[in-house]
Amino acid sequence: MENKNTNPLGTEKIGSLLMKFAIPSIIAMLVSSLYNIVDQFFIGRSVGMLGNAATNVAFPLTITCTALALLCGVGGAANFNLAMGRKEKEKAVSFAGGAIGMMLLAGVVLTIVVTLFLKPMMLAFGATDNVLDYALTYTGITSLGFPFLIVTTGGSNLIRADGSPKYSMICTLAGAIINTILDPLFIFTFDMGMAGAAWATIIGQVVSGIMVLGYLAKFKTVHIPLKALLPSKASWLPILTLGIAPFFNQMAMMIVQIVMNNTLTYYGGQSSYGSEIPMACAGIISKVGMIFFAIVIGISQGIQPIISFNYGAGNGKRVKETYKKALTAAILISTAAFLLFQIFPREIISIFGSGSEEYFTFAEKFFRIYLFFTFINGIQPITANTFTSIGKSGKGVFLSLTRQIIFLLPLLIILPIFMGIDGVMYSAPVADGIAAVFSAWFMWKEFKIIDKQMPN
Repeated sequence: MENKNTNPLGTEKIGSLLMKFAIPSIIAMLVSSLYNIVDQFFIGRSVGMLGNAATNVAFPLTITCTALALLCGVGGAANFNLAMGRKEKEKAVSFAGGAIGMMLLAGVVLTIVVTLFLKPMMLAFGATDNVLDYALTYTGITSLGFPFLIVTTGGSNLIRADGSPKYSMICTLAGAIINTILDPLFIFTFDMGMAGAAWATIIGQVVSGIMVLGYLAKFKTVHIPLKALLPSKASWLPILTLGIAPFFNQMAMMIVQIVMNNTLTYYGGQSSYGSEIPMACAGIISKVGMIFFAIVIGISQGIQPIISFNYGAGNGKRVKETYKKALTAAILISTAAFLLFQIFPREIISIFGSGSEEYFTFAEKFFRIYLFFTFINGIQPITANTFTSIGKSGKGVFLSLTRQIIFLLPLLIILPIFMGIDGVMYSAPVADGIAAVFSAWFMWKEFKIIDKQMPN
């Protein structure tokens, strides 16, 4: 008879565990992405193209929040589950508490920095004269919600690690629903424009953040005292070590977004489209792409507690099975997204407001080329997070950097020199293909190591 205290992460069927952990994680990531999509939708239908361009200028800061959240949340959750798998309960407490403390500190510091340097940031992120005022209004308000956004996104990882993926999903869902309800109310009924969209966003984030903190105060598997939130090298350093891969992945996305914004502004100004059309189109396409990518990230986050626990317990067979099933699911979803992006680009763009024929022509072309290798984009993040989950953060960091920094960033700079605005579009599929090959090769080699070390 199975001991009632046996952790299901080590015994339950992998397929069932993936459903249990990945689906709530996917929904949570999707809902988080919807914050940006909902704002984009209502801003596009009220303020128009310049408003959409402004949200694209502000987007790097949203990515920064996600990066800090994953640094603390994934790093804390991975260490927590590894410690629990090794039956080191005191260490698990320090990792969970340390992660919470880091999230709160990171959120407050980021809000202060953005408040002090708002205008220079917006200009550096690619704001043109026509877009700047909209970007200042939107970002100046949304920055006040950064601590809550970071706690919600990062804390969700800890809640899943504690065995409550459904509550993690509910926390994020509550904020998104509030944002969706308040957006049209503030923007249209109260005629608040960009400011209305921003206030709707942070009110939803505050509610979600409070719900997450409420759960973290009463963990199921361990008790987390307030003193565990204080800085401690013993807990913070391992958290940073295992959280650095997804952090770098998001920060790489932020850097790429900034470079892309400026490249689009510069080369767009030299083309027949002008600067604002490419910026507005790229903003919509990036956020639509983030919806698909949120599903893949949700799967990669959902496998973390399963892989970490079983690797800590020495069960290599379950580690490999979890990776393979997660990757299969990601490829199937990625293929469906690829078909959608290739067949219906104009219909998708039309959701976010009207524009000239030139606007739609550019958007369709950008959509089809930039997102061409969507069907293999699940390989890199799932592989990188697998390495993080087994404590091999160095390989996780490298793979996190391949697509964005090592390949895409140089291509964004080099290709437009020879191809103009088209070079921005073609840079992404080239980087996607190379990154997928690197990730597959790294994981194949790791499987051989696992087979030798954990032959069960």
